[in-house]
Amino acid sequence: MITHARLDELPASRTREYVRGLLVEHNALPRRDELSARFGEWSDQALERITSQKKRDIIRRYIRWHHQRRMNQMGEVTQGTFLRAKQSVTVAIELLNWLTERDTELAELTQAHLDRWQAEGPTTRGIASRFLDWATRTSLIDPSVKLQPHRRGTSPRLDATAQTELVATVSHTTDMNPRDRAAAILILVFGQQVTNIVRLTWDNVTVTEDLVSITLGTVEIALTSPLDEPWRELAATPTHHQTAAHPNSNWVFRGGSPGQHIQASTLTQRLSTAFGSRAARLGTLHELTKLAPVAIIAEALGYSPATIERHAIDSSANYAEYIASTATVKSGA
Repeated sequence: MITHARLDELPASRTREYVRGLLVEHNALPRRDELSARFGEWSDQALERITSQKKRDIIRRYIRWHHQRRMNQMGEVTQGTFLRAKQSVTVAIELLNWLTERDTELAELTQAHLDRWQAEGPTTRGIASRFLDWATRTSLIDPSVKLQPHRRGTSPRLDATAQTELVATVSHTTDMNPRDRAAAILILVFGQQVTNIVRLTWDNVTVTEDLVSITLGTVEIALTSPLDEPWRELAATPTHHQTAAHPNSNWVFRGGSPGQHIQASTLTQRLSTAFGSRAARLGTLHELTKLAPVAIIAEALGYSPATIERHAIDSSANYAEYIASTATVKSGA
């Protein structure tokens, strides 16, 4: 009898996972969260890299009671959650192996240890703060010990002029397929994250003769012409791309794996020939926060109020700087 466990015994490969997907889509195997399963398989291998049995037990607890517990509580594990969990565990293992090389147990960790470890390596070592927060909560380390968190540089964003030009181009181009155009519009006009776009289903979209609307947060948003054109084209050919891998797919953005939506990284790469998704999204949110209250934007676009608030503060700060510089020029004149 074919089971997920029997397939897991085969060497890991894209072919194995493709066959698994086909079996799931045709009801020969029950559906499971593949990213959660992949993390479990990966973490078993990651534990083998730890040079101390005592520290291996600590990381095993960290994986089980922090990352896997969180994944089990999610409806579907996202690619971002999967990658962050792998990154957090990898850096934690690096820290614990470093301590082992110095005959130091985790309970003996001091601020001097952390400062030295962080200074000797790349900035990504700051990601270990996630593991250390968990270790503090579980009373494994002195709560006064703190690591300088990993901070990303200021991300670039497209200005309003570039955004407007891109929207006009994407709305009328014939060089992009309708799915890529539809995704581009959601980023450039509504500031949507690619990770959320790829998970849209046709349950989120309504297409009638008079109106095309899409639900991004809790509000149904109408798409006016020409923004509605790629969505109408997609709705007019509902079975397009439906093969043995997608016999009854409800995903708007179907992927190459059976029954799965497209990977966010794949869509980002496809759109990169026209624009940078992150820079475009940040530029859109920057401009939107100038036009409407934070609560309304957050509710309509599916963001947390705190996230939109940060963009609003940034927009206000930039505007205040502009006013101040204008006043300075006038007074100097």
